[in-house]
Amino acid sequence: KKQAKYKAIDNICKAVHVMAAEHTGALIVIGRTTQLEEITHTGIAINADVSDYLIRNLFYDKAPLHDGAVVIEGNRIKAAACILPLPKHTHLQSEFGTRHRAAVGMSEVSDAIIIVVSEETGIISVAKESELKRDFTEDSLRKFLVKELVSDKQNQENI
Repeated sequence: KKQAKYKAIDNICKAVHVMAAEHTGALIVIGRTTQLEEITHTGIAINADVSDYLIRNLFYDKAPLHDGAVVIEGNRIKAAACILPLPKHTHLQSEFGTRHRAAVGMSEVSDAIIIVVSEETGIISVAKESELKRDFTEDSLRKFLVKELVSDKQNQENI
């Protein structure tokens, strides 16, 4: 079980790193304890293993599912092209677009970890508990995800 989590985290980090370098916009919701069916039903069901190639393909800007969020739960890509709620509080600076706002909005209504790749700047950000942290690298993202998804006792069942 732990091995599968590490593999999924590794694949997410690889995909995010490449998308950031290519300035491919991305929005990835990683479920923890909050149920995300309401969100997955807004998109297209995928139900596949987490692979860096599949994540990159889903966000490829000529692909039909690239708009919206990819939802990952239990080491599986559950759905793509999902619509996330916009934040109730608009404390985000105007420099942030819809993707970043949606990430913060999702973090207000769930305990999910939401990764954002800016297509304008290639900057990797993470939304958690209504906060947006910026400037992650592949390594700092991996450390953050391991800490949040593997080390935390209450989250042993999910990634």
